[in-house]
Amino acid sequence: MKLAIRMVAGGLMATAFAFAAGTGHAEDKQITLGFAQVGAESAWRTANTVSVKQAAKDAGINLKFSDAQQKQENQIKAIRSYIAQKVDVIAFSPVVESGWEPVLQEAKRAKIPVILTDRNIDVKDTSLYVTMIGSDFLEEGRRGGKWLEERYKNDAGPINIVELQGTVGSAPANDRHAGLIEVIKNDPKFKIIASQSGDFTLAGGKQVMEAFAKTYGNKINVVYAHNDDMALGAIQAMEEAGMKPGKDIAVVSFDATKGGFEAMIAGKMNVDVECSPLLGPQLMSAVKDVVAGKELPKRIVTTETVFPMSVAAQVLPTRKY
Repeated sequence: MKLAIRMVAGGLMATAFAFAAGTGHAEDKQITLGFAQVGAESAWRTANTVSVKQAAKDAGINLKFSDAQQKQENQIKAIRSYIAQKVDVIAFSPVVESGWEPVLQEAKRAKIPVILTDRNIDVKDTSLYVTMIGSDFLEEGRRGGKWLEERYKNDAGPINIVELQGTVGSAPANDRHAGLIEVIKNDPKFKIIASQSGDFTLAGGKQVMEAFAKTYGNKINVVYAHNDDMALGAIQAMEEAGMKPGKDIAVVSFDATKGGFEAMIAGKMNVDVECSPLLGPQLMSAVKDVVAGKELPKRIVTTETVFPMSVAAQVLPTRKY
């Protein structure tokens, strides 16, 4: 009888511990994650979505997924829907940096932890999210700038740069621009003669570059594109205008997608700064840790590098996106 009582008591204690360790979760209860994606604007984003969905499946996490079609209001609606559904964790890649306080305050009041992926946000109260998982876009911009410095170190200049920016107000657009400026600001031979958003899309990059080609023509020395899709669109526009991308005009891009590598192999893109979309496994690990009550660092940075044209053919077979 005493043994039976001890066994029952032990079972109750184990169950209590299972709930106490997380956010009201028994260990055998499936975790539900609400994920609000930016959209499907690029090959990078498509690879990011595939990574998140596959990682959730592999981790046994119930994933509720939404596509915001690059509109902040759609992401906010999705997050409010996840709050109403009482999911265990909310994660999202914010379209832009600002304007998130009201909806994240709602999540906080509902005691639903929030994880940022890929892009950061600008909020006064950083307790509104647990952690941010993704690249250091500012460092990526610096790397693009440093490559330009090295490429043109023996050139007296002027070196005229046209910049194809990403979505206005987004973290990668802001930081890839700021990183470039940080590196070249003290070297007067570098000059950004035009800067316009192509919204991270191939069509947007082509349209912006068509306008730049008409306005500036052979004055352009460098195209600095905030992602591969815009760079590929710009390459199309340059070729249609009789320009020689990768030869007469240096092309600096970001993401390091297969399309970017193919452009480098073809001699049309000079360097691609890596920004990995394969964040799914890191996100699912963080989700499990949050539910288990573990403390996470405020910033989890992915490890990335820079790929010049010279290594593209060798590295392409190893690329997963």
